[in-house]
Amino acid sequence: MNVLNLLFTKDGLIYQIAKNKSILEEKSYFVTEETPVNLIEEKLDEILIKQRFDEIQVVSALNHFTLMPEGFSGHEDGFELIAYNAPVDKEKEELMLSVNKKFSVQFYYTFPKNFYKKIKELAVPVHFNFSGEKFLNSVNNKSNKEIHINLYHNQCEFFAIDHKKVILYNNLDVNSEVDFLYFVMFTLSKIGFGINDTNFYAYGETTENETFLSELQKFVKNLKIVFDNIPNKNFILN
Repeated sequence: MNVLNLLFTKDGLIYQIAKNKSILEEKSYFVTEETPVNLIEEKLDEILIKQRFDEIQVVSALNHFTLMPEGFSGHEDGFELIAYNAPVDKEKEELMLSVNKKFSVQFYYTFPKNFYKKIKELAVPVHFNFSGEKFLNSVNNKSNKEIHINLYHNQCEFFAIDHKKVILYNNLDVNSEVDFLYFVMFTLSKIGFGINDTNFYAYGETTENETFLSELQKFVKNLKIVFDNIPNKNFILN
């Protein structure tokens, strides 16, 4: 079975083509000052016609989201709830829902409507998910207070968890390691997580974000790299 895995980030698109759990092809595209503004849309079009796919798995790490308790049923309020965190455009964004039963939370998030339509038009089984839900599903809360950080290219998401309860989730653009480090430390103080009492876990593009992790290690005692992305092995996609 040929499966297409797609991961959309703030300014990027990563895809994998898999057959029987073996990764046959993987590539990343990122918008820069030198690339066309619509690079992601162009590359998505190229990827979707590469071959016949039996299934498509789509993960969105775009930071248009809100976190609610599992069972919240006010779906019609999804756009309004997301608008507290980020501007939304109902004409251009599709409202989506991902439920995480492991921690009893659910995510409302939006996905670009033009991308959604292009993918659905292929008329093959498609599964959409939010990166935060997939990330949370991989987390094993062993100790009391934990910070789990998933690093991307110029972006990251993180959870604060205490006794198997999600205290906080955020998904941020990271243009400066120093700014992100300050934000993490500020967040810890606000939610009452002591630096010496909190275990930190890092995932994803840890090599690319080595500077941030090195700086973080100067302040925290307990930091473990759980997963480092390498070619054909991507934490969120695999």
